[in-house]
Amino acid sequence: MKYLYLITVLLSSVLFSQNNDQINWISLEEAVENQKNTPKKIFMDVYTTWCGPCKMMDSNTFTNKKLIKYVNENYYAVKFNAENKQITTYKGNEYRKGEGKRSQHQFARYLKVSAYPSLVFFDEEAKPISVLPGYKDVKNAEVFLKLFVAEDYKNIKTKEEWIEYQKNMKFSFSK
Repeated sequence: MKYLYLITVLLSSVLFSQNNDQINWISLEEAVENQKNTPKKIFMDVYTTWCGPCKMMDSNTFTNKKLIKYVNENYYAVKFNAENKQITTYKGNEYRKGEGKRSQHQFARYLKVSAYPSLVFFDEEAKPISVLPGYKDVKNAEVFLKLFVAEDYKNIKTKEEWIEYQKNMKFSFSK
């Protein structure tokens, strides 16, 4: 009995620590399905395998423990290869990879992704809110992750308001 308890505690701690060590990436279909029971926004990293800045985000941005915790608690996280060959189903439509070796997936095209990496944010009903192209370090990612969770983007109408918002941002993800 004592050993069973010890094994349970050890397994729980291993599983818990693994959960906090990385973002819990799931498919878009899983995220949309999960929203039906527990509404949360969706955070999507659109990348390609050949993209240097995408790899930098994986190693520099998506390894920050506070960012990982925030994403796992507040979003359904989706990692989407914009050149994958899988069929993606979204809102009753099927999207496929285009023709050619490096052709863009139809779903990335549907989202109007024009650069890699791009971060795409969806609301609790899986409707796209915004596509943000380019590499984001931890600080820049934090601004947008918090902006969309708090729905502050709805109140920012001008460039000046955006500058003021960033200036007043309380950053907490830095290592």
